Amino acid sequence: MWTRFRKWGIALSLSNFAEKIRFFDTTLRDGEQTPGVSLTPKDKLEIARKLDELGVDAIEAGFAASTEGEFEAIKLIAGERLKAEIFSFARANKKDIDAVVGSDADGVFLVIPSSEIHIKHKLGKKYEDILKLAEECIQYAKDHGLKVEFGAEDATRSEEQFLKKLIAVSVDAGADIVTPCDTVGVLTPEKAHAFYSDLVKSFPNVAFSVHCHDDFGMAVANSVAALRAGAIEVHTTVNGVGERAGNAALEEVAVTLELLYGVKVPIKMKLLYEASVLVSKLTGVPVQPNKAIVGENAFAHESGIHTHAILSNPLTYEPIPPDLVGRTRRLVVGKHAGSRGIKAVLNEMGIFPNEEQLKEIFAKVKMLGDKGKRVTDSDLVSIAGATMNLPLQRPLELQELTVVTGNKVTPTASVKLKVKGKVIVAAATGVGPVDAAINAIRRAVQTIEPIKLDGYYVKSISGGTDAIVEVVVHLSKGDMTTTAWGAREDIVMASVEAMLSGINNIISRGNAADPQREESLNKSV
Repeated sequence: MWTRFRKWGIALSLSNFAEKIRFFDTTLRDGEQTPGVSLTPKDKLEIARKLDELGVDAIEAGFAASTEGEFEAIKLIAGERLKAEIFSFARANKKDIDAVVGSDADGVFLVIPSSEIHIKHKLGKKYEDILKLAEECIQYAKDHGLKVEFGAEDATRSEEQFLKKLIAVSVDAGADIVTPCDTVGVLTPEKAHAFYSDLVKSFPNVAFSVHCHDDFGMAVANSVAALRAGAIEVHTTVNGVGERAGNAALEEVAVTLELLYGVKVPIKMKLLYEASVLVSKLTGVPVQPNKAIVGENAFAHESGIHTHAILSNPLTYEPIPPDLVGRTRRLVVGKHAGSRGIKAVLNEMGIFPNEEQLKEIFAKVKMLGDKGKRVTDSDLVSIAGATMNLPLQRPLELQELTVVTGNKVTPTASVKLKVKGKVIVAAATGVGPVDAAINAIRRAVQTIEPIKLDGYYVKSISGGTDAIVEVVVHLSKGDMTTTAWGAREDIVMASVEAMLSGINNIISRGNAADPQREESLNKSV
């Protein structure tokens, strides 16, 4: 289906890809080691289910020996009987391995340092000690029924002959897969290809995996290079989360293999964005707007030159079809926008200005942009309404909002909304007053509009405790997306204002797209 996109990849004759590439996801272990991230067993289970639905072959669910919570989480996930194999991290000692066995995990990612700097300065041991330790621990894990993936830590800075000797010992001891880790991300694509080509040639019957960190921004490129050289498995994390600069991003590796190399992967592409949003939400690590595949701007177009071409043929500026990865194209209005793009956005909202009106709207949008103002969909509707003398349409109106919070009170909000003359009341809790207020609004609106909050951004416009804050939200309903903003001295009210403005945009656009929807909306309330 997507073969027309693959012609931009490098020559496949240069590749030695395995017939089936395994995805070993370590979002719940290496990803959770992102500074400041701490997942509960419930959080981990939710992410594990999504990873399994996504189609990964193995899930490293945590480090069983580290805490009781980690042990509980792995046991909980293992008890789900997911299709993916469940692994736990372990160091080279029997206590760690016993914890993995007790957690009911299918396998262990057993990591032992292989570089001189780690062996000498971290462990205070000698090369001979490491060989003996690897042999004993791998045999012990195998004797206890575990599948063993042996990780040679800092392998890419290891002495070549010792690394090969360690790999030979690990395989003789029963290791099922060997992972020479690029622990501090020092590989380059050329080095990665040469490094793995040599290992695959030296050990033709060994299954190799690749584990890359992103310290130099090349984790994905290095992972793909290793797979090209014959590695059969790749370690990834959703959104590339992980220690320091993170790990190879699952979504980037999967899409690169499929579209640029024509390699079939087990990942269900349409679920990539859902997985990204879930991991970002539960880890509290935001996805940078310009992040490949899953970033807010990955399929957004503002430049007039770009939008003009996109409207003629999406292939002009979209090497990845948005729907392949569960995304939708978004045309953005702003100082770089062209009149054709602005017209397309307005038409999608059910607003059809004539040429003179469009010129005036275009000029006003440019003026706002030149002042450094971010022009949201709500702004565009207001500009068009004033220019065309359109009646103000606000299907949803706030009648009442009450928020209760405190150090000994669970933040709770109740909201009363009016929709087409009908009243909807709802209440919800949250981690804070803003979260509670937004949750209450979403709960109230959910019965008539299944709207998702995809992004929430806040900044202070002025200093001091009485500062005016600006809140921008990104909302979606199916393929329909919108942006809206609110500005108040009260961050709760600014957030509510932005939410209601965005929801009104989506309701109005839905009405414009479906004239019969007006009647169904009235019936629903």
